[in-house]
Amino acid sequence: GKSHYMMHTALIRELIESGHQVTMIAAFSLESQRLGSNYTELLIEPVYDFWHDVKLNFGVEHLFDLTQMTNYDFLKMLEIIGLKTTEHALRQPKVQQLIHAKETQGVFDLLLAEQFYQEAFLALSHKYNIPIVTTSTLGYENHMSQMMGLISPWSFVPHGFMPFTDRMSFVERVKNTYVSLYEDFDRLLNYFPKMDAIAAKHFGDVLGEVPKVRHMERQISVMLLNSHAPLTTSRPTVDSMVPVGGMHIYPPKQLPPDMQSFLDGATDGAIFFSLGNNVQSKEMPPQMLRLFLRVFGSLKQRVLWKFEDESIGQLPANIMIRKWLPQADILAHPNVKVFITHGGLFGTQEGVHYAVPMLGIPFYCDQHLNMNKAVLGGYAISLHFQSITEQLLTHSLLQLVHNATYRENIQRVSRVFRDRPLEPRKNAVYWIEYVIRHKGAPHMRSAGLELTWYQFYLLDVIACVAASIVGVLLLLSWAVRLLKRSARTQQQKQKRN
Repeated sequence: GKSHYMMHTALIRELIESGHQVTMIAAFSLESQRLGSNYTELLIEPVYDFWHDVKLNFGVEHLFDLTQMTNYDFLKMLEIIGLKTTEHALRQPKVQQLIHAKETQGVFDLLLAEQFYQEAFLALSHKYNIPIVTTSTLGYENHMSQMMGLISPWSFVPHGFMPFTDRMSFVERVKNTYVSLYEDFDRLLNYFPKMDAIAAKHFGDVLGEVPKVRHMERQISVMLLNSHAPLTTSRPTVDSMVPVGGMHIYPPKQLPPDMQSFLDGATDGAIFFSLGNNVQSKEMPPQMLRLFLRVFGSLKQRVLWKFEDESIGQLPANIMIRKWLPQADILAHPNVKVFITHGGLFGTQEGVHYAVPMLGIPFYCDQHLNMNKAVLGGYAISLHFQSITEQLLTHSLLQLVHNATYRENIQRVSRVFRDRPLEPRKNAVYWIEYVIRHKGAPHMRSAGLELTWYQFYLLDVIACVAASIVGVLLLLSWAVRLLKRSARTQQQKQKRN
């Protein structure tokens, strides 16, 4: 997905500016970045249309219908995306040349891989005998801590697809535990065997025996997470899980003249509306589109809307639409009072960075968790798309515009988000270079990764303690019976005497 490149473009540029040579397997060209001779691009052509497969599998016409999906549907969706795109990429001739290259020693120092359902690519680290750093565009996911030798407590760490905060009721904790456990077993018994088959198919000839995905995951030296306090709930972690959220945010640039003029003239404030790259406003059901237009037209505020069909007619005078909008630069404008968003992590980070209260309309996966966290933080209102009415939408927008509490809360959160010892891009490069310098940094590896499952959960210790207690109780029971038998024998002797 294009949004994932926001984080990685920033990281690749930073690495090249630091003097590194980068070879990148990419679905979208970074040629426009003019990265120079230190950048080599192995372009995946054509880009795989994974949303076609998702729509076909779930029988939906557009992504607005994904609000009806369950968490199990989301896991299936990510499985489809992961397996299809990985297979498509590994079949590329340029990637095949990389896999079957004769020269392997000293060619690369590190494998930098996105942590997003493409685990077969981790086999490249075995091909070139190099350490691994992964980057997670989704921030924390349920299984990530386990990969690094730690189990997140499901009692207060919500699953990434569940609409919970870290303050869960008993029923929510039951649901959270069930969904988290379900995903663990689904990955182990369903997803991993399928990804193992892809890895064996493409790397079997060159590696002989290809390591299992679950073993390759445990060789990751450092995981760079697209997250940072306070946008994620506090949780146990290890040193090798490094938060670098906001890496894609740069100082704002000058807006195009028409947008600059439109926002400068918004004396009553402006509302920015974007549903990201995947959920496109032009696919919005007609009745909902008319609803949004009526509400926006009734407001004093101006509305800047990312709408992919600029031929739409009869727009109210206070609305400007464009196919593409420089989101972060718009959010930096002082007249923008509300950000209507789908709750994607990149957009949420930008909204917090520039302290713009949000109206969230989440559709799938982590968007629900992101918006729930924002609502709990007091700087957002979240709406279910199918439940939106004119009255509800109008009331929500006016609350965000006029109720100072929302802006005060997001300003406080923004200060926390931006308060760091090291700028996120510099932090990410530091840890990449750290892993290279220390040959994979094995000293950061959690010893928990070397334990069997029953050792990790202390089941052997619990069994030993339980056996000891049972043994003591049995011994006491035997001693009591022995004493009673001895007492009865004594009584019988006394009676005979």
